[in-house]
Amino acid sequence: MGPAFAKSVREDGHAPQAVICIDPFHAVKLVGEALDTVRREAWNEMRGLGDPAAAKKFKGARWSLLKNPENLTDEQASTLRKLKRKGGGIWRAYRLKESFRAIFAGDLDADEAAELIDRWTSQASRSQLPAFIKAAKTIRKFRDGILASIRLKINNGRAEGLNNHVRLLIRRAYGFHTATAALALVMLTCGPITLVLPWERPPTRTG
Repeated sequence: MGPAFAKSVREDGHAPQAVICIDPFHAVKLVGEALDTVRREAWNEMRGLGDPAAAKKFKGARWSLLKNPENLTDEQASTLRKLKRKGGGIWRAYRLKESFRAIFAGDLDADEAAELIDRWTSQASRSQLPAFIKAAKTIRKFRDGILASIRLKINNGRAEGLNNHVRLLIRRAYGFHTATAALALVMLTCGPITLVLPWERPPTRTG
């Protein structure tokens, strides 16, 4: 959703005929970041009230809020239930995050998704949560691109997966001295390369 991408396509004339698609992954990530902003604001408020113990405990609730419910540990699920009982802005923010994520979790077509996105942006705009009001404004701005991605069934999931794999390789190796070494390991682990060890090769006749 960065402006540089659209500028390159449209204003710079590199692909004026292209349909711009916004991967729903990035839209969901944007809403997740809005939830984390609400969480940080609540944490800072607790610290300001002079209750460091409660603030420390609440800081540990981050993954309970941001992870998908089906991936929560028992302890995280328990923390989430406590937040639900407490209610307030944090729980409203969590429900908004989950309802937005659910739009893209099934097999809805573009028309069905459009109706739910419009309903969600309306709810978020009335939430009285500044981070979600801002997120709703952004989602509304890029609505057509998000729906185009659903309609054309285009996403960059494979590219994102490859990026994560490459970053993991670099972290495990604590960096590489040259780009050639990094590319060699990427090709070895991700590319169409099959290594045959010496004792696996068929014997060769001589003479």
